[in-house]
Amino acid sequence: MQIETLLRREPRRVDVDPHGAPVLRGEFLAMGLSAAQRDAVQALGFAVVREASADATLGLDFVVLHDTRGRSTARALHALQQAVPDAAFTYQHLYLPAGQEDVAGATSAAAPASGAPVQRVGLIDGGVDPADPALARARIERHGCKTANPSRHGTAVAARLVAGDPDTLYAADLWCGDAVGGATSNLVDALAWMAREHVAVVNISLVGPDNPVLARAVQAMIARGHVLVSAVGNDGPAAPPLFPAAYPGVIGVSGVDAHDRVLPEAGSGDQVDFCASGVAGNGRNALRGTSFAAPIVARKAAHLLGAPEADAAAQTQQQLAGEARHLGASNRDPRCGYGLLSP
Repeated sequence: MQIETLLRREPRRVDVDPHGAPVLRGEFLAMGLSAAQRDAVQALGFAVVREASADATLGLDFVVLHDTRGRSTARALHALQQAVPDAAFTYQHLYLPAGQEDVAGATSAAAPASGAPVQRVGLIDGGVDPADPALARARIERHGCKTANPSRHGTAVAARLVAGDPDTLYAADLWCGDAVGGATSNLVDALAWMAREHVAVVNISLVGPDNPVLARAVQAMIARGHVLVSAVGNDGPAAPPLFPAAYPGVIGVSGVDAHDRVLPEAGSGDQVDFCASGVAGNGRNALRGTSFAAPIVARKAAHLLGAPEADAAAQTQQQLAGEARHLGASNRDPRCGYGLLSP
């Protein structure tokens, strides 16, 4: 639904790849281009619009290319691959919220303070509203935008991540008030910022396709000792796995309703490690989706890990599994993973 809405509203800027995943029209990522290869693609009408120097933190080497000749997405990618067959090109995929559609200017219900020790935790999402009652005591460090652009989705996820406590929230905004956001390169940039700030646990309530640049960034983060917690998405149990939740080492989270029943729209499979409450708020203002379950698990992970350390992802998952309440017949099932984690 989100993809169809985006295509309808922004047809000049948004396209889909052969699998139906949303991409920025006319933009591509290229990894490891030599100077000669760069000259070759520029001669074909592709401009380098961004260098990956900011992502050297994660050991990545890629550039963002823009097609200046207005070719179709498929034709432009084919031209790149024909010109430099030895290089790795991919789409500039868009990653979308795994919950109710992002709406600017809304607030979430205030969360009671938990009394837990102050912690540092990361959020990659839409903008957060510091005036929201649930975030009133938090210290917010921002990244990605010159000005604050609060979103309903980002604020609701942040509220569950902070839970009314005076935590430091490292919040990377991938939309900056624009209807089109969540680009792969910006997501990678946000991960690199989290690495530079030594934020141990990062919540990503966004979903999209497998992308080789994002995959390498995620692998680098996990190798550096960070824990990434991600929503598994709301495309239903029969849908293919969504990313970054499905990458090895990422803690994937599904959602349950008020009666601890797994949401029927939640993703299912080996990518599901845990489930948590996927309903935020009440009545007409309620938000629903795996987006809002992930920060509950991320918050618990942040209490276990104050700083990045070796093998943190595996160890944190094991510790959380010991706290989870099994909902299925076995120790692990495809709908709820190791079990339910409560706030």
